[in-house]
Amino acid sequence: MRPANISMPYFDILLEQLKLRESSIQKAFGRHVHWGYWENPAEADGSVEDFAAAAEALCQRVYTAAGVNEYEQLLDAGCGFGGTIASLNEQFQNLDITGLNIDPRQLDRARHEIKPLANNRITFVEGDACQLPFADASMDVVLAVECIFHFPSREEFFREVKRVLRPGGRLGICDFVSTPFFKALQQFLAMVTNPMISGTFGRADSCFTVSDYRALAQKTGFRVTSQEDITRKTLPTYPVVCHVFDQAGSPKAVRDVVAVEKISQLGLLRYFILSFETK
Repeated sequence: MRPANISMPYFDILLEQLKLRESSIQKAFGRHVHWGYWENPAEADGSVEDFAAAAEALCQRVYTAAGVNEYEQLLDAGCGFGGTIASLNEQFQNLDITGLNIDPRQLDRARHEIKPLANNRITFVEGDACQLPFADASMDVVLAVECIFHFPSREEFFREVKRVLRPGGRLGICDFVSTPFFKALQQFLAMVTNPMISGTFGRADSCFTVSDYRALAQKTGFRVTSQEDITRKTLPTYPVVCHVFDQAGSPKAVRDVVAVEKISQLGLLRYFILSFETK
């Protein structure tokens, strides 16, 4: 059972459909549970197979930005069903990989689906990303693939990551990032927008800008090593996700995804890959 105070309606829908062996859910979200990346969005064909390949491309882009190397110890915080870990397991050897998630249901699926390859070591741990259950200076790389907006505090997460990283350690994330105008608008309309989004995505704090990330990095002992706005290259995600949730009989989830799509198309909510290094 997941902690009683954690609401995950998005995962509730996915896990129920996976239990029913619904094929489109299996193809789209059986491995990765995040948006896709298309180098050429015009070539997206709208199929779940194309989306699954794009989701794989996104996680690879994040861990490439973090500069993952063989023989490193790596933590994937908020690891979902373990898709990023599965990708690392296939692309590298001699990695010591730990997947962390607060939801034991997701960890159960990850453990079932992923077996170590090529001298890699894989461990899954139930825990809070803002209270990492790992020793100081025990990791070379930390990843957070499209999950940091669920955490109670980005600052607490960054401080914990700084603690567990060795000197010169790296952090790679992808996140929905607000423009300053949209951040102010969200704060003004919080009583309306928060219940709308949380009804599908659970706790989702998107009131964070690139400037906020730069200030947070400075405050917590990191430097920004790269930032990439990939918003346009993620937009083909939305029709596929809407189709999948429509098939799952979740009209509210469809409406919420459409709302986020429109905000993204307007350029108010951006999708960034960012990487950091300890000072």
